[in-house]
Amino acid sequence: MTAGILLLVSGALLAYVVAGPGGPGDGGRQGAGDRSAAGTTEVAYEVLGEGTADISYREAGAEGTVRNAVLPWRKTVRLPQGATPAVSVTLGAKGGRVSCGLTVAGRHVQSSTAEGVFGRGTCAGASSGTPAGADAS
Repeated sequence: MTAGILLLVSGALLAYVVAGPGGPGDGGRQGAGDRSAAGTTEVAYEVLGEGTADISYREAGAEGTVRNAVLPWRKTVRLPQGATPAVSVTLGAKGGRVSCGLTVAGRHVQSSTAEGVFGRGTCAGASSGTPAGADAS
């Protein structure tokens, strides 16, 4: 009898691990991937040009920084709805010309250009996909 109970418990545990707590019929259950995407918006940052630049960008709960990023550079993150996505680029002592772009939920929101020695450009917008303003230079 003990072996039978052990086998039954092992089978139930295996079913729980494979199917999850709601079992196979739990159509309303969100998976881990769904939960992390709930209440967030996909944001794509892009910096175009040649050479390298320092890039700062906003991601969920933090600021990301890439020093001497090789261009072109792209990064896609998920931000909580209502958060303000932003990316900024700073050129070095060699100068040059680069542009940054911001896409929110598949819609281009803003672009900016940085040029010259230690030139800077910033793109920011609303995470709802509403344009933050016209393209800036």
